[in-house]
Amino acid sequence: MASHTYKIFSCFNRQFSITEPGPPSDIKQAFSLFSASSSSFSADHLRRFLSDHQLEDLHSIESRSDHIIHTILESRKHDHETVANDVEGINVDEFFHFLLYDDDEFNSPLNSQVHHDMNAPLSHYFIYTGHNSYLTGNQLSSDCSDLPIIKALQLGVRVIELDLWPNSTEDDIDVVHGRTLTTPVSLKQCLKSIKQYAFVKSPYPVIITFEDHLTPDLQAKVAEMTIQIFGDLLYYPETDFQTEFPTPESLKGRILISTKPPKEYLESNQSDDKDNERELADKESSSPDPTNELDTDDRGAPPEYKNLITIHAGKPKGDDMQDDLKVDGQVKRLSLSEQKLEKASEDYGPDIVRFTQKNILRVYPKGTRITSSNYRPHIGWMYGAQMVALNMQGHGKSLWYMQGMFSANGGCGYVKKPEFLLEKGLHNEVFDPKRTLPVWKTLKVKLYMATGWSADFDQTHFDTYSPPDFYAKIGIVGVPADKGKKKTKVISNNWFPVWDEEFEFPLTVPDLALLRIQVKEHDTEKDDFGGQTCLPVSELKQGFRSIHLYDEEGQKLKSVKLLMRFQFI
Repeated sequence: MASHTYKIFSCFNRQFSITEPGPPSDIKQAFSLFSASSSSFSADHLRRFLSDHQLEDLHSIESRSDHIIHTILESRKHDHETVANDVEGINVDEFFHFLLYDDDEFNSPLNSQVHHDMNAPLSHYFIYTGHNSYLTGNQLSSDCSDLPIIKALQLGVRVIELDLWPNSTEDDIDVVHGRTLTTPVSLKQCLKSIKQYAFVKSPYPVIITFEDHLTPDLQAKVAEMTIQIFGDLLYYPETDFQTEFPTPESLKGRILISTKPPKEYLESNQSDDKDNERELADKESSSPDPTNELDTDDRGAPPEYKNLITIHAGKPKGDDMQDDLKVDGQVKRLSLSEQKLEKASEDYGPDIVRFTQKNILRVYPKGTRITSSNYRPHIGWMYGAQMVALNMQGHGKSLWYMQGMFSANGGCGYVKKPEFLLEKGLHNEVFDPKRTLPVWKTLKVKLYMATGWSADFDQTHFDTYSPPDFYAKIGIVGVPADKGKKKTKVISNNWFPVWDEEFEFPLTVPDLALLRIQVKEHDTEKDDFGGQTCLPVSELKQGFRSIHLYDEEGQKLKSVKLLMRFQFI
């Protein structure tokens, strides 16, 4: 038994023992049940446990069970404190250790492989999307760099946004947040970094959205640079008039360009600013912006630039969005600020869902978020918006939700939308996220215990004079009807808290729900952060699961894990 000594006011010491807990009673019962009350667990017992209790895939069970038992038995030979080596099978403590520590493939709460149908059009997927991907900090004065782009791609982000402006001598292209104090980075540097890191996390397509503020001669230079740097990675659409987007599977390893169809460069007072820039200047108008229309005149635009565009983009032409949301022959991308989406959803909710069944909707933060804060991404997902763009350079709950959503489908950056967002009824009716629906299923969550903080943190990281006092908060984030928050008791002075508490969450739309888990350390003033994770409910594997926790910036903590059980009833 280990111990920690804490010095109190430099006068005297307090000593606390550190004891790792043993198996919870539920695990002991499962061990007894599947071993037929034997004192050891054979490979056959493990196969039955993984199949009947954990509901694992039979093929993976057959190929792994013998190996798991063999590995544990081999490790026993090097551990002189375990039971006799001649015992066949594993004992209950080894079984518990396996569930909590040993095998992420079987004990992870999510499937680590791509398992969604990847042969549907791009419009059928939620896509991991960044906003102003080149900014290192706030929206007004931070540096522009390729480093945030690299970080985003390493996380699995599939949509990178670049704002293109003429440089100071107007003979080259900068990536910069226009008409702010941000310092530029060259387009060439950004494109080179995208090429290098595009597929380190996922083989599925990367989409670059250009916010284009360029003259035709600079557009031609962009085309030349893009073609030269990306080479065969660059995807060219087969036709300028697409009635359906290509599939993620067909675009594996390819880079796509999305931007407004080019038009003659306008040097008049008409602004080609993005909506958020107009909001910053408090100049947003309800009148149409002719530079934002999808069908603008492109005479004088270089053909090599036009030929790059796979996803034609545009923004609404006014407050009346009926025409913007019209589903006609050619597929397109429409961009709305979070404010505009929330306003539009009040009057055009069903039209937005119908639009996103075939076309792509991109949602981005309102312009007043100058600190690079974020909005709640579900406001877009529940209407089928594929590209819910967040500022990736910060941290906070919205980014935790984003990370949770895109941990689905093997973390490949593409998550197939639920079928109800793609279906129409006999009378053209579609899913309405604001309508109250009956409970579809109930998620039962049991939190047993946690471990790992004593390995990852100094003994005074949480409390100067004693071990930490941990508690957990568990909740649901989803459509408006699916929300709930639960809280465990506080376990005082313990690096290895055992809660053994169970909670139930009734769900009306489980396919859009995220399970949010956060551990905090109780203090008299402000509680300390202990770790967090978000998990897509639709992907949760039932049974006993080992849950990794992440820090506030979304980086995995090396050793911190929770032992939990999930059941659907």
